Amino acid sequence: MTGAVNPHKGTGPAISFYTHISDRYAPYHTKAISVAESEAAHVIDGLLYHGTDAGIAVHHVDGGGVSDHVFALCSLLGFRFAPRIPNLHDRRLYTFGPAAAWPRLEPFIAGRINEALIQAHWDDVLRLATSIRTGAVPASLMLKRLGSYPRQNGLALALREVGRIERTAFTLEWLQNPALRRQATAELNKGESRNGLARAVCFHRLGRIPDRTPENQQHRAGGLNLVVAAIILWNTVYMELAIDSLRAGGERIPDEMLSHLAPLGWQHINLTGDYLWSANRVPSTVGYRLLRAPTELLAA
Repeated sequence: MTGAVNPHKGTGPAISFYTHISDRYAPYHTKAISVAESEAAHVIDGLLYHGTDAGIAVHHVDGGGVSDHVFALCSLLGFRFAPRIPNLHDRRLYTFGPAAAWPRLEPFIAGRINEALIQAHWDDVLRLATSIRTGAVPASLMLKRLGSYPRQNGLALALREVGRIERTAFTLEWLQNPALRRQATAELNKGESRNGLARAVCFHRLGRIPDRTPENQQHRAGGLNLVVAAIILWNTVYMELAIDSLRAGGERIPDEMLSHLAPLGWQHINLTGDYLWSANRVPSTVGYRLLRAPTELLAA
C-alpha cells in the first residue's frame, strides 16, 4: 500500500476508496487512491469513465475535491460543478476589470483574470479537454501533472485562469442562493451516509485493506462497491413493496414524502457471517420475502 502521514488516518500507510454516487444513492464509480493524493485529481475520472448509462449534469464534492483546474475542466466538459468550498471566507474573487469597479466586493477581490494568457493557450486548453473526454489520457493523470508543473507552464496557468472565472461565478451564486447551499449539503449527506454503510460492510476487517498491489486494491474497492449497491437495491425494492402494501391498506403516504427516504439502512442485514433460516420466513410465491405487518412491527 502507499500513503503518508495523514492527520485523520494516523502515520501508517493508508488508502481511500473514492466513490461517486448518484442523487438516487446508486454508486457508479469507485477508485482506490492514496490518502497522500488530492481527491480533486480523481473527480473527473468518475464523471467520464464510469461505464454506466447515468446522465450526470451536476456534481457536488466536499472540500477535498475542489481546485481551480477541476472547475475549469468541468465547465469545458459540460458538467455543472457545485462543491461545498471550505474556508470560503478566505477565498478571493477574480474579475475582468479593476476591483474598484465593484466597491462592495473590492475587499474580496484578489486580482484580474489574465485574458491574454487564456487566449494564448486556448487551443492547448481545448486539446487537453478533448483528450480527456475521448479517454486518450486519464483526467487524473493530467490533473496531477498540471498540479505539479512549475509556475512557468502556460497550459497549467491558463487552465487555472479559466477555473478562477468559474469559481468566482459559482462563489457569488453560492452566497446569493440558499437553495443551492441546501442542495449541495443534502447531496453530500447522501455520500456520507453511503460511506457509513460501506464501513459497516467492512466491519469484519476493521477497515483494513491487506492488499498491496494497486490492481488488488482496485478489485477490493469494486467488490465493496458491488456489495453496497446490492444492499441499496434490496432496500429500494422492499421499501417500494412496503409503501405499496401500506397504501393498499388505506394508509395515506404523499409522494413528496418519499424523497426523504434513504435505502441505506443495514440494521436488518446480518453482516457478521452468521446466517439463520426458519420455516416461517420463507419467500412468498412471487419471489419476494413476506413483509411484516404493521402490528407485528409495533409489537417488536
